[in-house]
Amino acid sequence: MQLSDFSYQLPPELIAQSPAEPRDNSRLLSLNRQTGQIDDRVFRDIEEMLGSGDVLVVNQTRVINARLKWTILKSPSQREMSEGQREQQCEVFLHKKLSENTWDCLVYPGKKLKPGTKVVFSKMQPLSFNIKGENSSVDYIMSAEIKSISEKWRIVEFSQSWQEFLDTVDKIGEVPLPPYIKNSDSPSERYQTVYHNREKSGSVAAPTAGLHFTPELMKRLEKKGVIIEKVLLHVWLGTFANVEVENIKDHHMHSEYIELEKETAKRLNNYKKQWKRIIAVGTTSVRTLESFADSEGFLWHGNKETDIFIYPGYEWKIVDSIITNFHLPESTLLMLVSSFAGSENIKKAYEHAVDSQYRFFSFGDAMWIY
Repeated sequence: MQLSDFSYQLPPELIAQSPAEPRDNSRLLSLNRQTGQIDDRVFRDIEEMLGSGDVLVVNQTRVINARLKWTILKSPSQREMSEGQREQQCEVFLHKKLSENTWDCLVYPGKKLKPGTKVVFSKMQPLSFNIKGENSSVDYIMSAEIKSISEKWRIVEFSQSWQEFLDTVDKIGEVPLPPYIKNSDSPSERYQTVYHNREKSGSVAAPTAGLHFTPELMKRLEKKGVIIEKVLLHVWLGTFANVEVENIKDHHMHSEYIELEKETAKRLNNYKKQWKRIIAVGTTSVRTLESFADSEGFLWHGNKETDIFIYPGYEWKIVDSIITNFHLPESTLLMLVSSFAGSENIKKAYEHAVDSQYRFFSFGDAMWIY
């Protein structure tokens, strides 16, 4: 199976630069994976398409303001230099939480941020400087130290507890929008689902299929008898990684952190025994459920990292239906939905979406595959 089998032509103007307003006003392409039938709907129509007893599984992760920018100031002994010579723009990109206050991070420029270097973040603006044993009068809100180098990452220890850290990052960090979104002026909360859990912060990208739901729509679904269950997958930087091999079976999938609570797994197993329809909202929910399912479709619980790679030929275990967005050409997520719906069905659906001017990717429209 070749990488080129998952390519398609997308006019750049169809890449959504801002989300629909309101959220559930985005378009919805419904695809019957048995017959290949395609219908054009509006996302709020999902209320009509779901029934009492259907189980909607959502990812409760919260996107963290992962991009932290500041200015490094050199030591006081160098203050005879001009201000412009002393200052240099730098960046830390939070990637993977290792412990209460330690993260794997990308840093730039790496040569300036060697192990042992300390930085501080100012209350007035993202500001830092090297404070190796030196006093400073800068009023700072948080400090951090580069502890070690791990492959291309820096292990960075922050001075604050988890709750304080979240508060600080919310104030001084930036939401790391995907590179194909240029100059979006949408508020940061539009890159969060309405059902996210702040205590479950840790994603660097949103589980975008969930962005179409409004609080009102969720309430109407529950009133109708739709069962809502929550799982967790933290989206890490690997989600943006390109597939670099032509034979996709040679691709090594990136890993991401997942959690499934014991009682949630127990309920989902009971729903499956009762033949209730398990509907995963987004490929992140899909990967979580399928990673915890055994060969007989029984769900285990726990927390771990998963590198599950789902492509055509995969034997599905637990998921009956998927709500998803439109994915990048030659991406592992396009391979996942091709596995679920059939490659030919997905090709025809994407051709229809392009011809019908659907909006693509993170802020774009949605698909309902059933």
